[in-house]
This record gives sequence, C-alpha cells and structure tokens, in this order.
Amino acid sequence: MSATIIDGKAIAAELREQLATEVAAFTDDSGITPHLAAVLVGEDPASAVYVRNKQRACEKASIRSTLHRLAAETTQDELLALVAELNADPNTHGILVQLPLPSQIDEQSVLDAVSPIKDVDCFHAENVGLMVQGRPRFLPCTPAGCQQLLLASGTQVAGAHAVVLGRSEIVGKPMGMMLVQRGAAANATVTICHSRTANLAEVTRQADIIVAAIGKPNFVTADMVKPGAVVIDVGINRVGEKLVGDVDYEAVRNVASAITPVPGGVGPMTIAMLLKNTLTAARLQAASA
Repeated sequence: MSATIIDGKAIAAELREQLATEVAAFTDDSGITPHLAAVLVGEDPASAVYVRNKQRACEKASIRSTLHRLAAETTQDELLALVAELNADPNTHGILVQLPLPSQIDEQSVLDAVSPIKDVDCFHAENVGLMVQGRPRFLPCTPAGCQQLLLASGTQVAGAHAVVLGRSEIVGKPMGMMLVQRGAAANATVTICHSRTANLAEVTRQADIIVAAIGKPNFVTADMVKPGAVVIDVGINRVGEKLVGDVDYEAVRNVASAITPVPGGVGPMTIAMLLKNTLTAARLQAASA
C-alpha cells in the first residue's frame, strides 16, 4: 500500500482564493482593508523566511501587511511599547509577533500584551480559553490547518482514535483540544503523548490518526504506525541541506493510508489560517467600532 499524499500546497491555494473573494467583498462593503502587522526581532533566518512567506500570502489575498523589524538587542520594554502602539492603532487588525524571541525577552509577557481581539495567532489566554470552551474567536493557525487537511482528505475523524505527539502550547495542546470538540474534523477520542509517555510505539500503533509535532527529524517510523492510519506531519527540521518532518516519510507512506509531505503539507495551511484569522479580526473590530 502506498499512501495518498495530502497536498497542503494545493489545498491552501484553494482556501486562499476563497479568502481573497471574501476579503474583496468585506472591503467593498466596509471600506476597510484588513491589515496584519508582523513583528520580527533579530536576524533568525528561518523566522525571516516565515515572515516573508506570510507577507506574500497577504498580498495575494489583498490583505495589507506591515513588517516591523527590530534589532536583536531590542529590550522587552521597547518591544512592549511597539505592541501597545499596534494595539491602539485602529487600522491594524492583526498582530503577529514572530517566535522565537531573543533570550532577553520574556515571550509570555509579550504574547499576553497583544490585544485579544488582534491576537491572530490565538496565543492569548483569553482566546485559548474561548477555544477550549468550544466558542472560539480565533483558532490557532497550525492546528486549524491540520483540521482543514483532514477535512479535505475525507478522513473520518468522528469516533477515530487520534494520537497527538507533542504538548506545546502552539500545536500539541490546542490540536488535542480541537480534535475532541464537537464539530467538523472533530469528535475524536484523543491521546496526547510527550517525552514522558511510556511505551510510545504501543500508543501510536493504536491510532487511526497521528499528528506529529515534536520537532525531531524522522522520529515516527513505519513500525509505530498502524496500517491504514492517516499521518499529519507538523514537523519542519533541517537535516543538512534538506527539510524533513517528524515522520520518516518514505517508510511511513508504505504503511499509512494518507500522509502529508514536508515541505508542502501543513506549512502552507498555517499561513492560510493566519489570513483567515486576520479577516475575522477585521470583521470583529469593524462590528464593534
């Protein structure tokens, strides 16, 4: 058996086209152009690439994008001052602070400072709480992208056993919570695994759906996957000159029924969901103005 490839690049392109139509209609009706402000501190090459990709995607969807580049030596107070300025600007609808931040800055303090109504990454405690209660203002971009891939691939999620590898605040925890909610691409029975999980391979072999988000290249091997499982690979790891996921792709694709590639799987979906959240933020702010 060779797995069906879940083409995140193509699915994201389709979503971005739909979004561009929605943005155009919103702008025509309201006179408002959704505006995303991205903040990049330092010269991390991967972060610079991510931000550039997000800016290009905004442009194609007719969403205004502004990049605020700050030196690596920027202090926490200076960064918080910029966030406060963006919070107060009625023409800025979404704020994205690119992670990681330099060591002198406390990430949590900065993320907490972003206005919840402009928190298009869905990192603020208020937005996380709303998401956990099943009444989200925004959905975190990467888990939401994974759900869209499951929908687009026709994966039966309701009643399935989904195993999430990783318990990060950005992917693992929200992914587990979203899969267990009522709704589309949800209603699953969810197990979240992490570095202290005993007999990990035994757990993953029970999974109908595996979402790998641990940041270890080629960690999920073929013997960890139940034949016919659907595998969503969130990992992006550089090995030499090559980008690889958390899943041993070539081996696992011979066991799984469907699998996402790296690159070209989850990554483009994350950006598409960010654009969707930016439009949602603009709509919410226009309605409350």
